[in-house]
Amino acid sequence: MTRMHISALYHFPIKSLQGHRCESLTLDRFGAVGDRRWMLVDSDNQFVTQRRLRAMARLQATVTEAGVSIRNQSGDRIEVSRPDSSAPMRQVRVWKDTCTARDAGDSAAEWLSEQLQTPVRLVAMGSEYRRPLPSPRDGIQVGFADGAPLLLIGQASLDDLNGRLEEPVSMLRFRPNLVIEGAAPFAEDDWRLIRIHTAGGPLELEGTHPCSRCAIPGLDPDTGRPTKEPLRTLSRYRRGEDGQVYFGQNLAPRLSDPNGATIHLGDRVEVE
Repeated sequence: MTRMHISALYHFPIKSLQGHRCESLTLDRFGAVGDRRWMLVDSDNQFVTQRRLRAMARLQATVTEAGVSIRNQSGDRIEVSRPDSSAPMRQVRVWKDTCTARDAGDSAAEWLSEQLQTPVRLVAMGSEYRRPLPSPRDGIQVGFADGAPLLLIGQASLDDLNGRLEEPVSMLRFRPNLVIEGAAPFAEDDWRLIRIHTAGGPLELEGTHPCSRCAIPGLDPDTGRPTKEPLRTLSRYRRGEDGQVYFGQNLAPRLSDPNGATIHLGDRVEVE
C-alpha cells in the first residue's frame, strides 16, 4: 500500500463560507491558524451556517495580512480588518457553548446582510476567546468549528463513496482540514493518534471522535443547492447505532512547541 501522507489541505476562514485548498497549515491550540476564526451571527448572537442560509455557499473567504477578504461569485469583495481590543464584544452562541467574540464592524455587517438578504453580523475570535472541548484531556480548545479543532478524511473513504454514486462529489462537501492518502477506506474511524512527520519534527494529533454529518454535505458547495446525494447513500452504510451518519475523524493537536507546528502537502503520516 502507498505510504500514508498528507494529500490535501483545506482552510475555511469564516465558518460555513467557502474555503480554499492550501500548500500548508500552521497549527495552534485552536486548530489551523486562521481556520474558522470568524463567524456570522444573527440578531440573537446565534451562529449562522448554510443550514439556515444556503447563500453562504456562494461567498468565499480568504485570510489576509490585515484580516479577511470576502468575495461573491460576481467578483465583488470586501476587505475586513481583524477587530482589535477596542472592538465591541459579543456573547455569541455556537451550539450549546457561549463564548466571547469581537464584532467586525458595521461595514462588514451591511455588506454581508445585503449579500445574504438577511441581517447578520461578522464576529472574530479575540485574545479573550475560550471554548474548551469536552475531552478526557484538559486544555483542548476549539474555535468556531462545530465540535473539534480539526477534521481529517481519508481520500480512500471519499473514493469508496464515489464508487457508489452515479455522480461523484468533491471533498469540499465535507469541509475537512486534512486529507490523507494511502489508508484503507474509513480506516480513520479507529485512529486515536495521528503522527505527522513535519519539517519541524513529529506532530501528534489526537482523534477525539468520529464526525457525525449534518445537512451541509447535501448542499452543492458552490451554490448551496440541496441535493439528495451523498447523504442518501451514506445513510445506507455509514449510520451508527445512534442513528447519526459518520464520515471523517475529528482531531485535536498535541503541541509540544508553544509556537505551533506547520503541516505541508506530502508530509508522511503514521497512526495508532
